[in-house]
Amino acid sequence: MTDELLLDLTPPGDGQDQSTPPAANYDETNIITLEWQEHVRRRPGMYIGKLGDGSNPDDGIYVLLKEVVDNSIDEYMMGFGRQLDIAVSETGVTVRDYGRGIPLGKLVDASSKMNTGGKYDSKAFKKSVGLNGVGIKAVNALSTSFVIESVRDGQMKRVEYSCGRIVAESDIVPSSEPDGTMVCFTPDASIFRDYRYRDEHILPLIKNYTFLNTGLSVIFNGKKYISRGGLQDLLKENMTNEPLYPIIHLKGDDIEVVITHARQYGEEFYSFVNGQHTTQGGTHLSAFKEAVSRTIKEFLGKAQFEYSDIRNGMVAAIALKVEEPVFESQTKTKLGSRDMGAEGPTIAKYVGDFIKKELDNYLHKEPDTAQIILKTVQDSERERKAMAGVTKRAREQAKKISLHNRKLLDCRVHLNDTRGDEARKLESSIFITEGDSAAGSITKIRNVETQAVFSLRGKPKNTYGKTKKMVYENEEFNLLQAALNIEESLDGLRYNKVIIATDADVDGMHIRMLLLTFFLQFFPEIVKKGHIYILQTPLFRVRNKTIARRAGKKSSDQPDETYYCYSDEERVAAIKRLGDKAEITRFKGLGEISPDEFRGFIGPDIRLDRVSLHKEDGVGEMLRFYMGKNTLERQNFIIDNLVVEDDSQIS
Repeated sequence: MTDELLLDLTPPGDGQDQSTPPAANYDETNIITLEWQEHVRRRPGMYIGKLGDGSNPDDGIYVLLKEVVDNSIDEYMMGFGRQLDIAVSETGVTVRDYGRGIPLGKLVDASSKMNTGGKYDSKAFKKSVGLNGVGIKAVNALSTSFVIESVRDGQMKRVEYSCGRIVAESDIVPSSEPDGTMVCFTPDASIFRDYRYRDEHILPLIKNYTFLNTGLSVIFNGKKYISRGGLQDLLKENMTNEPLYPIIHLKGDDIEVVITHARQYGEEFYSFVNGQHTTQGGTHLSAFKEAVSRTIKEFLGKAQFEYSDIRNGMVAAIALKVEEPVFESQTKTKLGSRDMGAEGPTIAKYVGDFIKKELDNYLHKEPDTAQIILKTVQDSERERKAMAGVTKRAREQAKKISLHNRKLLDCRVHLNDTRGDEARKLESSIFITEGDSAAGSITKIRNVETQAVFSLRGKPKNTYGKTKKMVYENEEFNLLQAALNIEESLDGLRYNKVIIATDADVDGMHIRMLLLTFFLQFFPEIVKKGHIYILQTPLFRVRNKTIARRAGKKSSDQPDETYYCYSDEERVAAIKRLGDKAEITRFKGLGEISPDEFRGFIGPDIRLDRVSLHKEDGVGEMLRFYMGKNTLERQNFIIDNLVVEDDSQIS
C-alpha cells in the first residue's frame, strides 16, 4: 500500500467545515532525527532495493550477502587473501576472508557508523565496489544477529549486534588465527517475511565472483569454485548455443572483454564494474557496444553494414575497473560515471581506444574468425533486407494503433524512464493474459502506476523454426514486441517484469509454452536476464462453509477461515484444518476469480516463478522436442506420462 500525504489547500470559510478542529501545530517537536539504524530499518528499500522472501535473485537478502562479500572481494583486488569461505543456511550467512583484517580500533566504527570506511582514500582501495561506507552497516541494521570479528597481526577483536545495536564487545586479545575478517548475520524475519536463502540464486553470484577475479578460490558450503579463464569462463557458462568461432578474449590494465557470435537472434551482453554485475548496463556498456560495432564495421570495410546487423547474434561481456565509480542507485545495477578517474580519460574514450586497437589487431591475426564474422553479418543483413517491406508495414501499423491499442493497458512508470525513482522503475511489470475475461480481473485491481496488461486473442502462433519475419507478419507478436520496446535490443525494455498470466489448465499451459517459445526464439536475452515470469494463481479455495454462508453477518473478531491453495498439498492441509466444515472450490481459469480475491494475488504477496535459462537446459533440443514436428518420440512420451485427475471431491 502506498503512503499518501493529503494536503487541504481550501481557504478557511471557503466551503470548509468550520467545526472541524484545526490541524496539529507544526513546531520544533515535529522535527525528528532518527538514529542511523532506525533510518535503515524504516526505509530498507533505499539501501537494498526490494525485500522479498528469497524466491527471486534480486530479493534483499541476497543484496545483504553481496554487501558483505564485496568487502572481501575488495581485499582480494588489492592483493590480499586468495580464499573466501562462505557458508549459507536457510536463514543465516557466514563470510570469512583472509585479507588484512579491519583495523581493530576501528571495528565498531566500520560496522556501525554511517559513511565510515577505508575506501574514501583511493590510494588504499583504488578501484573498489563500495565507496560510500553504507553497505555493511545496512546489513547490520537489518539483522537480528550480526557478529563481526577481525584478526590482524596476531590480535583479534569481536563485536556482536542486534538490529544495529551493540550487545557484546570483546577486548583486543591475542589470536593464532590467520589475518582476515569474519562476518556472521541473520536477517530480521520481521522485515524479510518468511525468507529463505536458496542455493540456485546464490551460485550464479558465487561463479561471477570467480569469473571476475581469476585465481580467487571461493568455498561455498564446502564446495570449491575457481576460474582460470575469467570472462571466457563466464561466457561459456551462460551461452545456450555453441559459439560460431573461438571466443575473442582481450585484456588490459583496467579492462577485460570477450566477444563471439552464436546462432541466435538479438544481442546478449554482460557488464561489470569493479566486480559489480551491472545488470542494467550504463556508460561502460554503451561505450563497449558502440566501439565493437564501429571497429568490426571499419575492419570489414563495408560502409553499408548497420550496427544492428553486426550485433545480431553477438554474445559479449565487459569488465571495467573505475576509480570511485558512481552508480545510479545503492544497489549498483547501472553505472553513471563518465570518467575512468579524476585524472583519467572518459570511459567512452578509454573503452573505444582499447577495442579499436586490440580487436582490430586480433582480427588481422585471425583471418578465419574475421571471415566467419563477415558471413554472420552478411546473413543478418540479408534477412533484414528480405523482410524490410514487412517490417516497415508492421512498424507503421504498430505506430498507428499504439495510442489506442486495446490490447495494451499501460502503466505510468516504466523501466526505461529517464527520470524517476530507480526502485519504482524496478517494480514496473506487464501481465500477458489470455482473452478479455482473464484480463478483466487484473485490469480492475491492478496498480495503474506500475502494472500494465497486454491481452492476447486466443492462442498465439507457434514460432518454432520460423524466422523473425513472422514476428512482423503476426499482428499480436508485432504489437507485443512494440509494447515491450525490444525490437532492436533490450536496452529500451519498458517493464522489469514480463509476467505470463494464463489459466492453470491444459490450454493455459500450452499458451505459456507458445509465449516462451516466442521469447526463446527471438529474444533469448530477455529470458537470460531474468525478466520473464510465470504468475502463480491458486488452484483451490478452501473455506469454512458456515462462515461463508453467513457472509456479511459475521462479527469483526471472527477469524477469516479462507485458504487459497496453490497445490494439492496445500489443499489437503487446509481441509484438515477445517474438517467437515470445508467447502472446496476449484478455479479453472483466471476469469473465475473475482477482482476482490485477485487483488491479493498480484499485490505485495504476488507469487512469481522466474523463468531461467542455462547451458545445461539444452534449449534447442527442448524446443525441438516440445514445439517441433509431432514425432513418434513425443507421442510415446505423452502416452507414458498421462495423468488422470480425480475431481470427484471438489465442488
